[in-house]
Amino acid sequence: MDNAQALARINALPLWGGPIDIEPLGGGRTNLNFTVTGQTGKFVVRIGEDIPEHHVMRFNELAASRAAHAAGLSPGVVHAQPGLSVLQFIKAKTLDEPDIGAPGMLERIVPLVRRCHHDIPVHLRGPALIFWVFHVIRDYANTLEDGDSPHGAHLADFRAIAEQLAAASGPFDIVFGHNDLMAPNFLDDGNRLWLIDWDYAGYNTPLFDLGGLASNNLLNEAQEAHMLELYFEAPVKGDLMHRYTAMKCASLLRETMWSMVSESTSSLDVDYAAYTSENLTRFRQAHQDYLNS
Repeated sequence: MDNAQALARINALPLWGGPIDIEPLGGGRTNLNFTVTGQTGKFVVRIGEDIPEHHVMRFNELAASRAAHAAGLSPGVVHAQPGLSVLQFIKAKTLDEPDIGAPGMLERIVPLVRRCHHDIPVHLRGPALIFWVFHVIRDYANTLEDGDSPHGAHLADFRAIAEQLAAASGPFDIVFGHNDLMAPNFLDDGNRLWLIDWDYAGYNTPLFDLGGLASNNLLNEAQEAHMLELYFEAPVKGDLMHRYTAMKCASLLRETMWSMVSESTSSLDVDYAAYTSENLTRFRQAHQDYLNS
């Protein structure tokens, strides 16, 4: 769907009670996002169909969004129809990577992540998905192979590394994961944090979210150790640290392959090639650190 089609669809919604002002909201890599201001207030509209190649199913995103709101983590869903949702607008700062590691911020973020893991399932309704990174990596490899991707030369290496990481990262506790803890998915309204964008939500190990939070936001070694201690309420070392480091590598490998697939399947105006290069570099460094640990 292009912008003109999206705007027509927004204007046709029976919610506004009069003229509206629509503004694009940047940052989305799997959706078109807009703010809508009218007589009934200000809202965020997210437009996006299922993306099977990325395991994004909108029924699951909607259920997770509603459960996250009921758990007090996320804005409420005002209206939903296939491929479109209207959310409450939160006047807040969208975090960026340096914000995540700023003094005092992890003390605010980590309890929010823990609440996601343990409170959302209490409110979740209907069928639920599991987000299993090693299945996703295998499926991405098959998708890239089927599409004669220019990244095909990496696939044998990726598959072998993923098998090694899967063996090293268990046993697994299971929680309800957000599974996409990029900085822009945190909002700070000055009083509290909000967690948004539930495209990839599903049951998972907590180590995946923690590894993603650290690697996506370039936490340094001290910040990473602090994050883990806050989450587990004790210093993390030994077997748990080894499992965590393996899962962090898997998180980075999945992000790299997500971008590789997006290069050939997405119609959004995003420089996926640059994003692939950036994440492949991060993954290679993290994997080397893991092998050396």
